[in-house]
Amino acid sequence: MSRRCELTGIGPMVGHHVSHSNVKTKRRFLPSLKTVKLASESLGQTFSLRISNAALRTLDYKGGLDVFIVKARDEKLSTSALRIKRQVKAKLAEQAAA
Repeated sequence: MSRRCELTGIGPMVGHHVSHSNVKTKRRFLPSLKTVKLASESLGQTFSLRISNAALRTLDYKGGLDVFIVKARDEKLSTSALRIKRQVKAKLAEQAAA
């Protein structure tokens, strides 16, 4: 399982651990990931995604999974998130046509 957020694409970064004597050694900054179940209002079902805590706060701010995932760029989404995005777009188009 990769250490990458399924909605924002945030992954590990590299940097230096700097000691008191200013010796620099390489280290990895891992994202704070959490497995959560998110509900889609248009589809009426829940999905289990591994997302960062920052993405979870953004979901709350934007108004839910459907609003966020429709506006998200395809390059940043995982394959499972892309599948959810296609389902949500199809359902919204179906509701708009009716």
